[in-house]
Amino acid sequence: MPYLLLLRHGKSEWNELGLWTGHTDIDLNEAGREEARRAVEAIHDIPIHKVHVSVLQRAMQTLDEVKKFLGLEHLEHKSHEALKERHYGVYTGKNKWQVKEEIGEEKFQQLRRGWDVPIPEGESLKDVYGRVSKYYDQHIKQDIHDGNNVLVVAHGNSLRAIAKHIEGLSEAEVCALEIGTGEVHCYQLDQDGQVINKEIRSANQQKAKV
Repeated sequence: MPYLLLLRHGKSEWNELGLWTGHTDIDLNEAGREEARRAVEAIHDIPIHKVHVSVLQRAMQTLDEVKKFLGLEHLEHKSHEALKERHYGVYTGKNKWQVKEEIGEEKFQQLRRGWDVPIPEGESLKDVYGRVSKYYDQHIKQDIHDGNNVLVVAHGNSLRAIAKHIEGLSEAEVCALEIGTGEVHCYQLDQDGQVINKEIRSANQQKAKV
């Protein structure tokens, strides 16, 4: 049965500072590279046949660590705009914890994790789900159907969108789902893409803080 591995990039410079990053192209910091290496160690027993990755550098740099550790520099990958992080619009670059103090816990959680909460000049999680689920159906699903183990290296919200799509999560369930930096959600699927088993490897205990 094929595997689908969802790997969130390692910690970036802005993750460290608590800033909303979104589409801003920020590099990994050294802690993020170490998280990426720990993630690779956690999945080294699963052969990787196909790779899909966000176009943003923090995801590409995480994939570089994966390829280097596993000796897969020759393995081609597909990078696509559809796998980018949520666009945080007017909140991009702002400190999320300062915003929390300004608007209060309830509004902050709605803003950060709400399903269809609009952000001026940005996206809701529902918007992210629309583009990511379409990409999954058009590209990743066929790889799974062909029996390939697939690695997707992307971002918290784009990976949450895939999780909702394949697990059939409700809006409330996907809003509650946290995927930490350097964390891998490993699914075993049948060739029709139905989930048989799921486990989390390289779990990040600080996931709610990034």
